[in-house]
Amino acid sequence: MLRYFFHNPFLSPPHRRRLFRRWIHWYPRDEANLSHYELLSRLRRLLVLRRFDAVAKLPLQYSDEVVIDVLRTLRLDPDACLGFFHLALKQQNYRPNFKSYCRIVHILSRARMFDETRVYLNQLVDVCDKGNCSIRVVWEELVGVYREFKFSPTVFDMILKIYAEKGLVKDALYVFDNMGKCGRKPSLRSCNSLLSSLVKKRDYDMAVCVYDQMIGMGIAPDVFTCTIVVNAYCKDGRAGEAAEFTKQMEHLGLEPNAATFHSLINGHVTSGDMEGAKAVLRLMAEKGVAKNAITYTLLVKGYCKQHNMSEAENVLRQMKEDFIVDNHAYGILIDGYCQIGKMDDAVRIQNDMLESGLRMNLVICNSLINGYCKVGQVNNGEVVVMNMADWGLKPDCYSLSTLIDGYCREGRINEAFALFDKMIQQGIEPTVVTYNILLRGLCHDGALDGAVHVWQLMLERGMRPTEVSYCTMLNGFLSMAKLDEAFRLWKDFLAKGLAKTKISFNTMLNGLCKMGKMDEAEKIFKKMIELGCSPDGITYRILSDGYSRLGDIRRAFRVKDMMERDAISPSIEMYNSLISGLFKCGKSSEVEDLVNEIDGRGLIPNIVTYGSLIAGWCKEGMLDKALSVYHNMLEAGLTPNAIICCSMVSGLYRLGRFDEANSLLQKVIDMDIHSSCGSVEELWRSDGRSLDAHSIIDSIDSRAKDLLLPNNIICNLAVLGLCKSGKLDDAMTLFSELLKRGFVPDNFTYCSLIHGHSVAGDVNRAFNLRDDMLRIGLAPNIAIYNALIYGLCKSKNLDRAVKLFRKLKLKGVAPNLVTYNILITGYCKFGDTCEAIKLKDKMEEEGILPSVVTYSTLISGLCKQGDVGKSLELLDQMISVPEDTDLRTYQSLARNYLRDNDIESIFKLHRTIRSRFHFFGIEYVEGDLAEPARIQGACDASHAREAAVKDLSGNLRVNKCQNKESTAFGCHIEEAGVEMRSWTSEHLRSYF
Repeated sequence: MLRYFFHNPFLSPPHRRRLFRRWIHWYPRDEANLSHYELLSRLRRLLVLRRFDAVAKLPLQYSDEVVIDVLRTLRLDPDACLGFFHLALKQQNYRPNFKSYCRIVHILSRARMFDETRVYLNQLVDVCDKGNCSIRVVWEELVGVYREFKFSPTVFDMILKIYAEKGLVKDALYVFDNMGKCGRKPSLRSCNSLLSSLVKKRDYDMAVCVYDQMIGMGIAPDVFTCTIVVNAYCKDGRAGEAAEFTKQMEHLGLEPNAATFHSLINGHVTSGDMEGAKAVLRLMAEKGVAKNAITYTLLVKGYCKQHNMSEAENVLRQMKEDFIVDNHAYGILIDGYCQIGKMDDAVRIQNDMLESGLRMNLVICNSLINGYCKVGQVNNGEVVVMNMADWGLKPDCYSLSTLIDGYCREGRINEAFALFDKMIQQGIEPTVVTYNILLRGLCHDGALDGAVHVWQLMLERGMRPTEVSYCTMLNGFLSMAKLDEAFRLWKDFLAKGLAKTKISFNTMLNGLCKMGKMDEAEKIFKKMIELGCSPDGITYRILSDGYSRLGDIRRAFRVKDMMERDAISPSIEMYNSLISGLFKCGKSSEVEDLVNEIDGRGLIPNIVTYGSLIAGWCKEGMLDKALSVYHNMLEAGLTPNAIICCSMVSGLYRLGRFDEANSLLQKVIDMDIHSSCGSVEELWRSDGRSLDAHSIIDSIDSRAKDLLLPNNIICNLAVLGLCKSGKLDDAMTLFSELLKRGFVPDNFTYCSLIHGHSVAGDVNRAFNLRDDMLRIGLAPNIAIYNALIYGLCKSKNLDRAVKLFRKLKLKGVAPNLVTYNILITGYCKFGDTCEAIKLKDKMEEEGILPSVVTYSTLISGLCKQGDVGKSLELLDQMISVPEDTDLRTYQSLARNYLRDNDIESIFKLHRTIRSRFHFFGIEYVEGDLAEPARIQGACDASHAREAAVKDLSGNLRVNKCQNKESTAFGCHIEEAGVEMRSWTSEHLRSYF
């Protein structure tokens, strides 16, 4: 009607223009007054007319109700619906919900607009994922729209495939199981996608179940389906079932292709069955399937996995004969050589590859860098990185992170950080693995402040710490006894919900148990149970080992019982810990029962088991049992290691059989340390007790090439043995020879030499050795100064000893109980008991409690001077020393002897106390005491005391260390006195 109105002949052109302008101004005002129903009607008319620009100008408030209403009304017009949905997506304050998506995908699939349908199905999956919308709700909505619109169920198959491709296998399985209810079977392509996704997720059993379900639904498989199932069997380690399935495949009329055979070969290669892989090759030849680069590459991979590098190279030669060259196969072979540390061969294969016309790639470069760093040749790794530019390659994050790891392993932390900074400058963003490498390197070096700085830097850069990050920091804090910092980090770990695996809890438990904090460890263990994290064998072993270290063997066995109740069988490592614990708490009688239990369970003892038994029996002085265990170890085909050799040598030293110990060391280190003795054979013939030890030496001699003995342990043992046997000239000669061979002496080496010379009275040589230490940058510890003070006291230089004592704090060394006992003995020996008592008072002021030896020395000195009253006073104080239950008996005896003036008995008791409570190595040797009659015949008690003390004092010698913190060498060193290399102290203490 409007067009007739404008054509009215009675209206002149000017009038017509005025009316047209009025109509234009009237239109928006009229639209603003439209009702909601009228606005929707106009919207639908504009959409049908494809007036999308006019729709955009409508004053329409987009909502889920509006979008759903328009899509439902215009469902037969896909272009109109698609245009409107585009407009809805562009709105700033509105986004369509999953119900709108369910409608648009049905509309588009009916119109066979499958590309657009896939786009919106992907968006639907993302929307549901962000909105935490379950698959059940989405499925019900899709089914509801399907029934309302009465469209095709094609959407169901499409969304099944999309879920599978995205790896959302649970959602895909839900769709797969429910499609039949809508009268729709999944397509073969969608089923193959689902099977492939399940294999990628390593859900192999489910993949086989889905295949069986497909067959039950009447879906005919193709060769791709069967190849995926074969792959599932092979990846699950069931290569035999894969081969059987391949035969069934042929019965279905499906011929296996190259991919099927490659899956079979890969299955055999993964399980290490190269004969099975060869059988598949023969089958391929029978079926006329030609070998290609993948076939050869899989074979190279299999041989490299077995470290059979010669066969791997043979396969590579066959490839070249068949005119097949592939840098992937070369890369696997190069990596194989890198993994076993044969870098020269790796470079040889690399050169062969380049000569064949192939080019280097990033993977091969990374293998070479990793190989060089593993064998400690970080500088060669740097060369590879520099050469990458010549090959047209750029190092990636893995390349530089590997090099950083190499620096950290060699302790070159500054260079590691320099490379880290360079990495950032080059625009290569470090990953959390890079930060973890730096954290591990710093924590390993004890640089916790640096590790905390890296941790903060990681957080500032927006990098989220992983479980490995937290465990590395926890291990660092606990290894340095930073308990408060460790617990603060642990609380943060728990709060963020990352501490969910056994590894996290085991890391915390391991650190606490090594510190002896078993109460805290028990709390962590309970928290582990509360959070539903089931303990494993490692968890129980850590707890058992913690109690064993403390000597609480009852609780250690209780942990073992708890483990067995949880149906976890104890491992040989747990039995090793329990064996050490039984020896430590003096229950060696129960060790045999535990060994029988190991045999009864069918467990095979390892080198640690034999080492624990040998060390324990040697410590108990039962060398015959140690020898028996040693021979059992040899019969089991195991080679003695450094720990076992040290145990045998230490056991011989403890029994005073120094020459035998030194002969054993001679065989081990292949050096003549018996230059002053005759031949080894003459030595054994001179002592019939040593026949079994001789057989050990023969066995070590025959296996010398197989022994992996750290030089510092063996060399220190050799020096110590010569010093203990008084052969100081031989010890110095050996020391000089060792220095020529590159041996780096430590505090333990110098302590052995200085103590030996001090005992021998050669104080000047002892001080010269101390000066040598200072020249090479070694700071003498308290053990060395104790030896020097003792040497001065022995050589009657008491004043010089006191001066050295007073300088200790200036040298940054704190005197200990041993220091005070040496000086008190010196004062008493010179009759200056007043100074001795002052020194005893001073040590108490310093917070050092006097020991039984301290009181015994003072009482002996006072008795020598006839001061019975002061002796009784000290005797009353001595009973407060919590060292032994027999002290009350000693106190009562001493009191009675003093009252009866029984001087001989007093000094016998003093010798008994001395022998029972030596102070870390120095004890009196029982000399040739005069006959009792001669002592009793002295004219007065004073002379009798002097005569007795003179005979009693005798000579001083070095004896084995008896305190609980002694090291494996069992000698003169106190618990805080020796700073051996970390390997030596950590490992040997656990065995001795």
